[in-house]
Amino acid sequence: MSKSVEFNTSSYIETEKVGKMLASHMQSGGFVAFYGDLGAGKTAFIRGMGQQLCPEAEVCSPTYAIINEYKVGARTVMCHVDAYRINDDDDLYSTGFYDCCDYPGVIMAVEWCEKIPFAVPENAVKVTITKTGESQRRIVIENPPFENQ
Repeated sequence: MSKSVEFNTSSYIETEKVGKMLASHMQSGGFVAFYGDLGAGKTAFIRGMGQQLCPEAEVCSPTYAIINEYKVGARTVMCHVDAYRINDDDDLYSTGFYDCCDYPGVIMAVEWCEKIPFAVPENAVKVTITKTGESQRRIVIENPPFENQ
């Protein structure tokens, strides 16, 4: 049985802080699968991860690019993927997704994993973000790389 932790935030800044905290506990490499409706806060969470992993980068949604790579020096440290427009494994393959997964030590932060369940590793950290109000969010992290804090 996987463990989970829950956070409640009341602003995108607080959501970013939870993302930053998660990233601070991730070892080199890993897959973070995101679930949630449009506007739930997935990109804000990943922006927080980016603040921790590659502070010089300006993390933004890869809606049309599908994949944004963030580097520290020449090394890719995080790939931010938006799978919303992906229909099958062939689509996913054509984006370069699997190449990113093979980068040494990369953290994969993948939005809309509902669309690509076949590509989510069994040991993935799963983040579900739910709107509970205008700016309030409920964040559930399954398989967190830390103890309940």
